[in-house]
Amino acid sequence: MHTTLIQNGTILPCVTDMREVISPGYIVIEGERIVQVEPGQPSSDLVGKCDEVISASGCAVIPGLVNAHTHLFQTFLRGLADDKPLLEWLAAATWPGALAMTEEDFYLSAKLGFMENLKCGATSVLSQDYVQTSTRNMDVVAQAAEEIGIRALLARGYADREPYREEFRETPEQVIKETQRLVKYWNHRNGGRIRVEFAPLIPWGCRGDTLQTISQLAKEWDVGVHIHVNETLPEVQMSLDEFGVRPIRWLADLGVLDEHWQLVHCVWLDEEEMDLIAKHGSLIIHNPVSNMYLASGIPKVVEWRKRGIPTALATDGPGSNNSQDMMEVLKFTACLQKVGTLNATALLPEDVLEMALWGGAKAMRLENQIGKLKPGALADIVLVNLRKAHIMPVHSAQSALVYNANGNDIDTVIVAGKVLVQNGKMKHVDEEKLLSDCQQAVERICKRGNIASKAHLFV
Repeated sequence: MHTTLIQNGTILPCVTDMREVISPGYIVIEGERIVQVEPGQPSSDLVGKCDEVISASGCAVIPGLVNAHTHLFQTFLRGLADDKPLLEWLAAATWPGALAMTEEDFYLSAKLGFMENLKCGATSVLSQDYVQTSTRNMDVVAQAAEEIGIRALLARGYADREPYREEFRETPEQVIKETQRLVKYWNHRNGGRIRVEFAPLIPWGCRGDTLQTISQLAKEWDVGVHIHVNETLPEVQMSLDEFGVRPIRWLADLGVLDEHWQLVHCVWLDEEEMDLIAKHGSLIIHNPVSNMYLASGIPKVVEWRKRGIPTALATDGPGSNNSQDMMEVLKFTACLQKVGTLNATALLPEDVLEMALWGGAKAMRLENQIGKLKPGALADIVLVNLRKAHIMPVHSAQSALVYNANGNDIDTVIVAGKVLVQNGKMKHVDEEKLLSDCQQAVERICKRGNIASKAHLFV
């Protein structure tokens, strides 16, 4: 079994207390799991026995970040519909761009997105893929994850009723049949590194009876249900106009809310809705950069935390961010709550790391498996280089990670014990070829979809 030693690092174990620091310390990995996390220096005998030794001098050693919500096909669409609110943004580029994409495009865009996530410190990605123009779209995204080595939870998105755009709608039978096929094929390969779950897109595009069916199947199959909800005020009003209640109350009245449900955005929750989410044990996924980019609003994250609602963090899709930099998300999470509450202590760095790691692990349905550096945990580990002009001097590793560091400071990324990023570069991927292939593919998409673009200027 391959053994790896990480030594001379400033380790944030993140096991029970985000304030704990081991410096210097070392970590021993056997196969895909951590077997030792210790202070000080390893013995010369231990160093000699390890197959691979990594120096973490000058680096913070942290659990891999979790990007708990994105749409990877949008890597090909970022920058095409800037400065628009959500519904206009969808119509301007997201829908026409998606319709012009081939299976190969979905594969390349996913591979590019996974690479970006890894290079920015996210070892786990939860991607909601809601464009089912081919039954192979989800398979090629999973294939990209399999090849690149990342840990992925792929939420198979769908809409099955008006007013969602007709070209993207499916029948309930199609949704269930295809999700079942994907779950059976992918969820037990590669030690569960790549898995599939349900993803009704939004309440206004999904039938209530289908939601009840998939909620029951999610329990039987032990998978999650991933849905956008209460992202904008117009969407809340759509629910009030049609059902007479707000979206979370509608879901609760359907009897579907439980710990399997992952509620994305939740920008516009009222008091009753927050209480319902806390009561039913559902998780919220917060996307601060996207909420600002689309001018959706400022979610009440502090109020969620007071109620004990588990919360994860995410970038959202590259079309509404426009990056996949989870290090950037850490800072925006803290700062957005400070300005939203006019309270400089609304969220501390440790609070943000707790959501990014422990909340992220819960979103991935891998609690106590990821998000912590401890014996028995999966070896998903990131080394962040703190010896940078925009970071040094470091008085607090937690503060430096949340307020100073960005994706360009990621030095080494390990997933399931395998080094995927070394010295900031992908170890097993030809980055230049992938970037070139993606640029050429985007030009073809823009021609097919009649989308205005100047992509050719950057080849």
